Order: sequence, then C-alpha cells, then structure tokens
Amino acid sequence: MRVMIAGLAMLMLGGCATNGQSPWAALTSPGSCAKPSSEQELALNLSDDLANEGKLHASLANLQSLPEALPQVRQRKARTYRLLGRSEAEPLYRSLLGTCMTAEGEHGLGQLAAAKGNSALAMAHLQRAAQLAPTDEKIRNDLGVVYLNQLRVEEARFEFMTAIELKQGDPLAAVNLVTLLIYQDDWGQAAKVVSQLGLSREQVSDAQARAEKLKGARTAARKVATVRDALPVSLK
Repeated sequence: MRVMIAGLAMLMLGGCATNGQSPWAALTSPGSCAKPSSEQELALNLSDDLANEGKLHASLANLQSLPEALPQVRQRKARTYRLLGRSEAEPLYRSLLGTCMTAEGEHGLGQLAAAKGNSALAMAHLQRAAQLAPTDEKIRNDLGVVYLNQLRVEEARFEFMTAIELKQGDPLAAVNLVTLLIYQDDWGQAAKVVSQLGLSREQVSDAQARAEKLKGARTAARKVATVRDALPVSLK
C-alpha cells in the first residue's frame, strides 16, 4: 500500500454510498437481507473455509451456484474477487450499500481504495464502516492502517488497541501496533506488546521493516516541506 501523507481532500461520503444503482437494488429493501436456507448456509460456510485456506478459486466456485440476490453471497464473492485482484469486487461491494451488510460494503470499498493508494477515500469508507459496525475488529484494524499510513499515529494507536481488545491476540492489529511503536522508537513498549501477544520473530521483522518505510516517508515529507517553505512566495 502506497503511503499517502497529506494533501488528499476528503471525498463526500454520501457520493461514495450512492454512486450507481446496483442491479439487485429492487430485490432487497433498504436495511434488510433475506435469510439463506440451511443448504445455502452450508455452502457459504464451505466457501469461507476454502477462502481461509487460501483456496480462492475453489471458494468462488462454491458460490457460483448460489443466488446472487442474497447479499451474503455477493459479500463473499466481492471478498474473493478483491483478494484475486479482479475488478468485479467493486460493484459487488457497492451492491451491499443499503442492505443489512452495508458495513461490509463500506469496509470492502475502503480496502479497495487503500490498495489503490487513495487514503482519503479509504478513510471515508472505513470511518463509515466503523460507525455501522463498531465492534468489528477487522474494520477497526484497517482504519488504523489508513491512519498510520497518513502518519496520524494517535488515531492509529486508538484503532489498533480497540481491535486488540475486541479480539484478544489479534495478530494483524498486534503487528500493526508494534509497527507504530517502532516508528515512534518506543522499543520498550514494543517489546512488551511482542511478549504479551506472543508475536513471532518474523512478525517483528515485518513490523520493523514497515516502520522503517514510514520513517523514510516522514523524512521525505519534511524535506519537501523545507524546500517548499524556502521558495519565494510567487513560486509556492
């Protein structure tokens, strides 16, 4: 994910949520989701298991026999397409807005925007997702990542701590918190988190590498600011 520090204007969230009408809009009234049958639920669970094992194509194949009118099916298809880097993910995530899975739709759109380096748009979607599903640790972690990439460390710390407390031992949020602490050169607190949450050597190495990239971005930003401040007023 490309680090974006400043200069991106916040996009209007209302525009994000209403752009384009999905072909399923007429099938689902706002805020509602039809309940899958027991057989459909089994197929959805199998798809989840396959996706968690990294078998994304098999996961998608198990979804293709299910009715796309179900938001639960579209959400899983969108996730799989996103992980596969396919363009089908975005319209499927947008189709979830206005259903009982609006939070999942906003989350997915935020993840797509973050992957494209658009931190402002990612933040708008993820903040909305966090408002709708405040106890979802994955949403809180991803919002923290966007804050951290913008070097908004206090907001990032809050989100990572929230994610960790919501799901004890969450490795993603723990590694991200250690990244933040190393970025701040708070090695003592970082070591405490590593010990308490049992992070591996590889996870710590990954956190350190990411922290160094953030420090490089901070240094580059300061150099740009110094040069800009030195310019004559007419050239700024």
